[in-house]
Amino acid sequence: MIELGSINNPRAAQGFIDYIKSKGLHGELRSQDGQTVIICVAPEHFHQAQSLWQEFAANPHDEKYQQASWQVGSTQSPLSYQGQSLNLKARFKALSWLNRTVTLVSIAIFVAFLLGGFETIYSMLQFNPAQPLTWFTPAIVHFSAVHLIFNLIWWMTLGNDIEKRSGKLTLVGLFLVTAFISNWAQFLVVGPNFGGLSGVVYGLLGFCWIYSVMRPTEPPLVSNSIVGFMLVWLILGFVDMLPVSMANWAHLAGLLAGMAYAVSDKLLSRK
Repeated sequence: MIELGSINNPRAAQGFIDYIKSKGLHGELRSQDGQTVIICVAPEHFHQAQSLWQEFAANPHDEKYQQASWQVGSTQSPLSYQGQSLNLKARFKALSWLNRTVTLVSIAIFVAFLLGGFETIYSMLQFNPAQPLTWFTPAIVHFSAVHLIFNLIWWMTLGNDIEKRSGKLTLVGLFLVTAFISNWAQFLVVGPNFGGLSGVVYGLLGFCWIYSVMRPTEPPLVSNSIVGFMLVWLILGFVDMLPVSMANWAHLAGLLAGMAYAVSDKLLSRK
């Protein structure tokens, strides 16, 4: 393999690899630290890939690279980490303390549920208007493996992007505000029997969406295609067209809270 170039953005690099894959070219990613990524291509594809690399380097956040990942991207990254596959452990170490804490606690609670502690633990974490701590704890409660994995992937990805762009305090504030508002909304409309990080996830999505709209000269935090997908998912939940029960009001309230947080963040930055 021949080195084509490098970039300090593993996510964008993966989009480029998927893009050249759609062109019939073979390439792979290598990294020593999980952050700075070296793009390598097969010798016979080097000259053709070089012009595509120059185009990518000029605009690495073009939507066509993200769309390529949706179309041909694999669920496993081809990144190499010190000669090994860059696994979830390497990526996890690159996350902040908040991102890792929420992830680990959510996993631990779900495992405890599986081991027979559901009734005891859930009674402590279930939303209760008389107990302020439980205004936040439903966010770390999940009732299925699919529910947990889906939420944690979005939480780790969007949360990490927000921290890199806007700082750790922004993610802390977003987590607290969106968890609080989404949990209260779901409780007031439906009742206390709910759980999941999806209200917060929709809050992060709303923040990323409006943050990027209000800063058109910066690379977007989230693509329009992802925003569209999540909005369609939200609507399908409300019209009851999904095979699982959804905390729809938590999703909607979280989304609106995240959007409002992005607006306030922009206004405060101006001041």
